[in-house]
Amino acid sequence: MDIVLLVKAAVMGIVEGLTEFLPISSTGHLILAGSLLGGFDDERGKVFEIAIQTGAIFAVIMVYWQKIRSTVVALPRQAKAQRFALNVLIGFLPAVVLGLLFGKVIKEHLFTPAVVASTFIIGGFIILWAEKRPPGSVRVENVDDMTPWDALKVGLVQCFAMVPGTSRSGSTIIGGMLLGLSRQAATDFSFFLAIPTLIGAGVYSLYKVRSLLSVADIPLFAVGLLFSFLSAWLCVRWLLRYISSHSFVPFAWYRIAFGILILVTAWQGWIAWAE
Repeated sequence: MDIVLLVKAAVMGIVEGLTEFLPISSTGHLILAGSLLGGFDDERGKVFEIAIQTGAIFAVIMVYWQKIRSTVVALPRQAKAQRFALNVLIGFLPAVVLGLLFGKVIKEHLFTPAVVASTFIIGGFIILWAEKRPPGSVRVENVDDMTPWDALKVGLVQCFAMVPGTSRSGSTIIGGMLLGLSRQAATDFSFFLAIPTLIGAGVYSLYKVRSLLSVADIPLFAVGLLFSFLSAWLCVRWLLRYISSHSFVPFAWYRIAFGILILVTAWQGWIAWAE
């Protein structure tokens, strides 16, 4: 296996892990990184980007292991655990239904520089709007206090992330805040919702393109998974500390700046965003 390619895989894994759970869209950053590095702009590269999401998901499972374990153990006898599991399932279902119905159309028609840049910039302004909420607008302080109706609304908002550049984390966290969840509750539920959503999407996508994979790809994928896991683990732990005393406003301005960067690089022909 080419050492240079393994280093590139490590870089892509780091980019995935750092951007998957921040409200800044991992898709846009992976396109940029893949274009700059080279070697990840073909069909196998797209499969690689899907596969390394698994590493990031394992990081979330590790960070929230105590909550996950206690919920599973208490599931047969505790109403609180049953409600939490039901909420995650309810929040997950809209992405399954709408993804199967519209996923192919979205991939064919919406992966364009204009769409990606627009969603980055619009998303930035939505974050600024969400952070200006009056204090009394928060109804749900803790993820365990969410109702099935809250979970369904967040699940529907998550579906906006099918549009490239929107950000799954951004949709669920900021959408949850606008729907009355505290910043902490929205972030926690976003992470829990990521587990079935990204695992399901990854398994389905890999199954569809399984003919493109070979044993020779194992080292490349293993490096990407490892670095995705490590960077996501650090990022999630940092984000949970960050939101205890900070807002998402810096991420909003970052999104706006990145959206402008997409427009400039696309206009100059430096990055093949449309691919």
